[in-house]
Amino acid sequence: MTELLCQKDSYLKEFDAEIVSVDAESRAVVLDRTAFYPGGGGQPCDFGVLRVDGTEYSVTKVKKRGADALHFIGGDENLPEVGASVHGEIDWEHRYQLMRAHTAMHILCGVVFRDYGALVTGGNMDPLKGRMDFEFETMRKELVAEIEEAINVEAQKEYDVKVAVLSREEAFQIPDLIRTKINLLPEGISEIRTIEIVGLDLQADGGTHVKNTSEVGALRVTNYKSKGKINKRIYVEVE
Repeated sequence: MTELLCQKDSYLKEFDAEIVSVDAESRAVVLDRTAFYPGGGGQPCDFGVLRVDGTEYSVTKVKKRGADALHFIGGDENLPEVGASVHGEIDWEHRYQLMRAHTAMHILCGVVFRDYGALVTGGNMDPLKGRMDFEFETMRKELVAEIEEAINVEAQKEYDVKVAVLSREEAFQIPDLIRTKINLLPEGISEIRTIEIVGLDLQADGGTHVKNTSEVGALRVTNYKSKGKINKRIYVEVE
């Protein structure tokens, strides 16, 4: 089982760990702990490097496999061995841009749910941009302009962003904790991580975020599309 340090501290750039298993066929190693985000919830994985006994290995992908996080190694160097000590360093610029984008998506989600009661039907993000799908029957230029203005007003209010880990029973006592049309949380999960933009939004989430909405920057709606009868997509970029 890999301890995901990034879920406790999104600002952790470097860490020390130990290799607990090696998948030679996939050129991947599993660590006992990691600051790399393994992807999920629409947020891509982190990139970076692992340093072992003077050798630097590039991390080209990180992926969850059960309770483990596989770190895929680029290049053709011999893979490190089980039990080796590792110093990891994430690509901070890439991570921080994703943190800003992810918090921006929660601002968008919070505003749309508060003002229009629309649930999320999908979403994805890249550094400094993302898109979310909502349950809207109609989407027009004037509505999009209203949303863009509202999300910028909220971003500039400098809300704190807080992380908490709650028992499943405690978490599901929170109204509207799940903002997606389909509850994506498996029954077997006993603890649920939540992200709260204090004063605007509170929902279950496993990704990385900034500490305050002032770090997000200006938000611009770049496009919107109809993806079905009651499914409308909004594209946002962070400036």
